[in-house]
Formats: sequence, structure tokens, C-alpha cells
Amino acid sequence: MKTLFDLSEKVAVVTGAGGALCGEMAKALATAGAKVAVLDLSEDAAQKVADEINKTGGKAIAVKCSVLDKQQLEEAGKKITEKLGTVDILINGAGGNKKEATTSDSLSFFDLPMDAIRGVFDLNFIGTVLASQVFGKDMAEKGSGVILNISSMNAFRPLTKICGYSAAKAAVSNFTQWLAVHINQNYSKDIRVNAIAPGFFLTEQNRFLLTDEKTGKLTPRGKTIIEHTPMGRFGQPGDLIGTMLWLVSDASKFVTGIVVPVDGGFSAFSGV
Repeated sequence: MKTLFDLSEKVAVVTGAGGALCGEMAKALATAGAKVAVLDLSEDAAQKVADEINKTGGKAIAVKCSVLDKQQLEEAGKKITEKLGTVDILINGAGGNKKEATTSDSLSFFDLPMDAIRGVFDLNFIGTVLASQVFGKDMAEKGSGVILNISSMNAFRPLTKICGYSAAKAAVSNFTQWLAVHINQNYSKDIRVNAIAPGFFLTEQNRFLLTDEKTGKLTPRGKTIIEHTPMGRFGQPGDLIGTMLWLVSDASKFVTGIVVPVDGGFSAFSGV
């Protein structure tokens, strides 16, 4: 069992790893033995996660990088290869929504600014494609590797208010399946591409939708989510770790092209 999940000497890249969810993933990868490149647009956030890993006996480097800039991704790749080795695992975690791309009582769908929607779509989808091009190319050249994308419940059921984010995550799920097939058919049978679709995790990116900014109590939207989540709570960062480790390790070596919900049963519940 230990061998199945062992990531010793593997080199893992996690984009968006300065954030709560992907930061936990980066730490878990290190605990499993991987050498981790912590990529984030915020150098301070990336360094904080890398420092935590190194202090606990792991090996990590922080790299400031925009997933929307291919040149920056390529420069990050060179730095990672020099300091850690060639990449074995890529987790495309950079993403999120914007308040400006979210409908509300004061902002109708008809007035949503296209630059805000485009920004959300690009960050979640284009950022996934670009990172997969850069780091996936290295995997194709050596004939092995794992790419894990981060989709969302929005890809299964589009949620109200966040049209750009929902569309982007649906694109990520579709791209996951497409890339899994393309890589196997054209480059290597030993490269796998899968995705995790988190349910509702209370983060800084969605807190303003799920809790009242002044009181901290659940908004009507937050209450509806809990009522439709059979397990009766929001997800916690650690809830993603088991599924993540399964999908990036040899424990799932015959699994590719799937999107796994980690949602407390939300996608299974009809509401009645």
C-alpha cells in the first residue's frame, strides 16, 4: 500500500499553490515524498508555503509565475528543472472567480463587464491549457507523467450568478478528457490526465457569496448549499488530499480522462 501512494523523488508543480486549497495539496505532495515547485502570482504566498514544507523536512521551491504568460511558465520550467529535476506531476490549481463577474441585485447579467468575465475564463481555462502545454511537453518527451486539473461542481451543474466561472470550469472538464485521449494517442500511454471537481469549500474567493460580510452568518445562498449537501457542511482543504494523492500516484495508474467530484454528496442530491 505504501508503494502505491509513494511519490519519493517525483517532481511536482502546483500552480496557484499560494492559496488555501492548493497550498494544502503542495504540502501533502511533499509529505508523500515529492519535491514540490510552489507556483503562484504572489511570490510571498508561494514562499510561505515553500518555507512550511522545507521546515518540516520536505523539499520545495517558490516560483513567482503567471499561468497566463507562457514565457513566464517556460522560465519557471527551466528553474524547476535546474533545482529539482524534470517534472513528473502537474496540478493546475490556479483559478477563481471575481466579484465583478458575478451577478447581484446591483449588477445584472446584461451589465456584466466582458473584461471581468474574460479574466475569469482565461485564469481558469487558458491558464490550465498553457501550463499543460509547457509542462506536458516535458512529460511527452520523457514518456511519463500525470496532469491533474481542478474543475468544479459548476462543471456538472451551472450555478446561479457566476456564469463566467461556470463556463470556464465546464471547459476545464472537457479539456481534461480531450487531453487525456490526445496525449495517449499521440505521445505516450504512460501519461495520465484527470481532474478533481471540488464542491463548496469556504475560501476567500467565495466567502462574499456564502457568508454575510458583516455578521459572518450564512447567506441564503450559503444555507441553500448546506441544505443540498447531504454531509451538511462546507468542504475543508484536507478533504481533497486523499483523492489528489490517488490520482497523481500509481494507485490510479489505469485511470485517465475522468473528473472526480469531492462534494459531500451535492451532485448526488436532487433536492427531494
